Amino acid sequence: MFRFKLTEHRAAIGTVAALTAMLAGGAVAAKDLTMGTTSPTSSHFTISVAMSKALESGMEDVTVNVIETGASVDNVLRLARDEIDMGLATTDILISARNGTGKFEGNAISDTVALYPYSSSVLLIAVTEDSGVTSLAELDGEKFNPGIRGSAAETLTTNVLSMFDINADLVHGAVGDAVEGIKNRQIVGYSKYGAASSVDSTLQELMTSTKMRLLGFTEEQEKAAAESMEGVGFTTMPAGLIPDSEEIRVPKLNVFFLTRTGVMDDQTAYDVARSIDENMDLLIEAWPQLKDYDIAADAVATMEAGVAYHPGAERYWKEAVSN
Repeated sequence: MFRFKLTEHRAAIGTVAALTAMLAGGAVAAKDLTMGTTSPTSSHFTISVAMSKALESGMEDVTVNVIETGASVDNVLRLARDEIDMGLATTDILISARNGTGKFEGNAISDTVALYPYSSSVLLIAVTEDSGVTSLAELDGEKFNPGIRGSAAETLTTNVLSMFDINADLVHGAVGDAVEGIKNRQIVGYSKYGAASSVDSTLQELMTSTKMRLLGFTEEQEKAAAESMEGVGFTTMPAGLIPDSEEIRVPKLNVFFLTRTGVMDDQTAYDVARSIDENMDLLIEAWPQLKDYDIAADAVATMEAGVAYHPGAERYWKEAVSN
C-alpha cells in the first residue's frame, strides 16, 4: 500500500474514491502521484512524461499526474505546501532549500531530499545576432528574459547580473512569452536550462526564423558564480553548437527529482527509484542521449558528493550498484 501526503483537494478526491470503493465492496488500492515539472516547451517536460510512464509501469495501481510548473524553485515551494509529491530541481536549489539560503533565506525546507538524478543541465543565455550583444556585460540596459519565474535559470541569471552590476531590463514571463518577445524584437534574448548534450527545442524553434548568439561567462564571472552559489559548476560548450557559435563556458548543474521525507514514505521512495531504474528504456525512447547513462552509479556518486537522498531511494540505489 502506497502512502502519499495529499493536498486538501487531493485528499478530498481520495476520500470520495475510498468511500465509493468501500460501498462497492472493493479494496482501496489505487493512488495518485503528482509530479511537478516545468514548461511544456522544455525538453525536461518531455522526459518527465516518460518518467511518469516508467513509474506507472513499475508501481502497481499508481496513476501519475504530470503538471506544468515554474520549475525548480516553484517545485520546492509546491512540495512545501504539499501540492505535489515529487518535482524536478537542480542541485543548487536543493541545497538552498535544505539550508535556508538564497530564495529560501530564513525559510529552510530541511526535509527536501533527492529521489534520483537524471541528467546534467547547462544554462544557455541566447540573444539575437541583430541585438549586437556579444557578452553578459552588454545586456546592461537591454530588455531580457532571465528565465521562467521560479526557475533555477532565473535564480542563477539574476544573481550573476546583480553580482556584476549588469542592469538589464528584466522582462519576466513563461518560455512561450520569451520566444514571442524575441521574434517580435521586444526583448533581445533569454536564459534557460537545457540538456547538457543538445540544443533545447525552444532554441531550435527560434533559430528557424531568427539568427541567435550564445553568451558565455568570463573567467572572472565563472569564479565569482562558482564561489557564491553552492552546487553550481561550469562546463565548456564546443564551438558550432549552434551556427557560428564559439566555444564558451556555461553553468552546469545536476538535475534531480525531489520529494520531502514528510511527504513520501520509505517504501514509496524505494519503489519510485526502482521503477525509474527498471524502465530506463522508456526514458531513452524520449531522450536518446540517456542510452549510455548509468543512473545508479550517478545516484551513488551524487550521494558521495553530499547530496541528501530520501532514505528509501538511497537504499535502492546502493543495492542497485552492488548487484
